[in-house]
Amino acid sequence: MSDAVRIERRGHVLEVTLDRPPVNAIDLTTSRDLGEAFVLLRDDLDLRVGIVTGGGERIFSAGWDLKAAREGDEVGRWWDIDHGPGMFAGLTELWDLNKPVIAALNGHALGGGLELAIACDLLVAADHVELAMPELPLGILPDSGGIQRLPRRLPHNVAMELLLLGRRITAERAERLGLVNAVVPGARLLETAREWADAIASGAPLTIQALKEALRAIDGAGIREAFEIIRSGTLPTFERALVSEDAKEGVRAFAEKRPPRFEGR
Repeated sequence: MSDAVRIERRGHVLEVTLDRPPVNAIDLTTSRDLGEAFVLLRDDLDLRVGIVTGGGERIFSAGWDLKAAREGDEVGRWWDIDHGPGMFAGLTELWDLNKPVIAALNGHALGGGLELAIACDLLVAADHVELAMPELPLGILPDSGGIQRLPRRLPHNVAMELLLLGRRITAERAERLGLVNAVVPGARLLETAREWADAIASGAPLTIQALKEALRAIDGAGIREAFEIIRSGTLPTFERALVSEDAKEGVRAFAEKRPPRFEGR
């Protein structure tokens, strides 16, 4: 793993920092390194939650490193090039990651940086942050989540404003629209993300992973179809969570009026 991606374990939480000055742009190597970090989160049984943030205070990530893409002849069907697991930024297409990831936006999330952020499950932003999807004015398609995720997260007209005009919106506006969960002073950003991560990590690991597996499986389904998928027995983590020792422990702890002791089995 290169110096551009740092990882740190903090209990059951894996913190991933994208630190590639001056704007934390993501080239091919960085994308692969991010993928390696998120695969570690996926595969390590002791890890339950991830946090991804950027180095510095100005920019979380400016997205795709366009200079590197031009030099490496990556413009076009870039996904035909091996970007490693999770494709761009290591997370935007990591479909089998059942552990939650929190984006701690230390600075502006632009283009692919915003695509990385909205691939996460929760977003907390410093109060000076702005978000933008500036690809279309450059003749580029935001196909690592801008097209796929933004219209599902925002009202149609707002999504089209970001996509067609490339305009920036403030973190405060993004919070009002439901794209960002919370906006906090920059000094409290990591503290807040860590509080959230610790709260999640204190829960039953299989249950949390089963939730992500189920939500992914029923995405786009109608209500009746969603029930049928959940009851189908085809979701392995969901099935394990239903009969897990942790589920029994949670019920026992509630009845005995004590905190549960979850072990992930």
